Amino acid sequence: MVNFENFTLSNGLRVYVHEDHTSPTAVLNILYNVGSRDENPDKTGFAHLFEHLMFGGSINIPNYDEPLQRVGGDNNAFTSPDITNYYITLPSVNIETAFWLESDRMLSLSFDPEVLEVQRKVVIEEFKQRYLNQPYGDIWLKLRPLAYEKHPYQWATIGKEISHIENATMEDVKAFFAKYYTPNNAVMVVAGDVTLNQVKALSQKWFEPIPPGVSVSRKLPVEPPQKARRFLEVEAHVPTDALYMTFHMPGRFDENYLPTDLMSDMLGRGKSSRLYKQLVSNDRIFNSLSGYVLGSVDPGLLVVTGKLAEGHGLEEAENRIWEVLNSFVNQGFSNKELEKVKNKAESTLVFSEVELLNRAMNLAYAAVNEIPDYVNKEVDLIREVDAENIREQAKNILTVENSTVMYYKSKKA
Repeated sequence: MVNFENFTLSNGLRVYVHEDHTSPTAVLNILYNVGSRDENPDKTGFAHLFEHLMFGGSINIPNYDEPLQRVGGDNNAFTSPDITNYYITLPSVNIETAFWLESDRMLSLSFDPEVLEVQRKVVIEEFKQRYLNQPYGDIWLKLRPLAYEKHPYQWATIGKEISHIENATMEDVKAFFAKYYTPNNAVMVVAGDVTLNQVKALSQKWFEPIPPGVSVSRKLPVEPPQKARRFLEVEAHVPTDALYMTFHMPGRFDENYLPTDLMSDMLGRGKSSRLYKQLVSNDRIFNSLSGYVLGSVDPGLLVVTGKLAEGHGLEEAENRIWEVLNSFVNQGFSNKELEKVKNKAESTLVFSEVELLNRAMNLAYAAVNEIPDYVNKEVDLIREVDAENIREQAKNILTVENSTVMYYKSKKA
């Protein structure tokens, strides 16, 4: 149970407080309601670029890490298609340092041209290393625009192409910051060895003077239902042939998300899953094979991916996956199978919340989606999923018409 109280500052910043006095530590987590789905299709990669720029110095603090390290703190951030999240962990006695640092960069970055050039180079190098020069690294650069025709999930968080970051101007950067990095477009969670009154006082001192921005109205294009199989074959210098399949599915907080998530677990989570047992352990068609969901807020993707064993072709491998999927749809599953994945999902969630930081991030994520109580309801929602829920989703989702398939062939020397 994640107990919390909350209040909203006059500038629109929503603040949630989770008290846990078992350890003299604290977390300050700020989640900005902006991800790669909010970018201009001609200027992608900005949400991720900002994750880097936010550590490049603010209006009064040229070096973000140094004062935090002096008080025993640590920090990091991550970007997704839906959000950008920043967090600090530190001894609770030094919590005001976190308020000072985060409020100053929310107030304004330094917008130093040198910082932009340094972080631009860092992001471009990351693009090259992780997406272009790494085996299988460009999968989602190719697969996303194939699976999505309209929705901005069609590009990866890193961006569509390097040129979008290469050509980013200071005016572009300032405009993105002014639009999204505002108190009324953020949620702050302060967790750990703190009190509500303490957090209120510090929030009013450090954050309330920051002026609000213009409210962001999100009007994203809706992805139309997929009505025919989509296919792409690519060839590259990779160790072995690989197969990727995606299926459109409900978004993260849709009532049918958890049944679909549990279905993906039965099919592809771990060595006891349907796909792994049949096609890796028994028939040795694949060396590795898994199924999972991306978990995006808007309708997302269920993914099946595997690397083939020597002597087997991609067409054969795809057909064998369809055999397993069709068997699941037509013949169903046992109550034992269902209970097993429900127990796994519940235990994963419960054990993850042993960590104070995870509790803070989960609360921020639920809160920014206007359902903070979700953090305390998810276990019960998992328990409530029944076999009929999953059967219905299997019939709707695991169809040829709803599939996007990519053959990733190993180029022979």
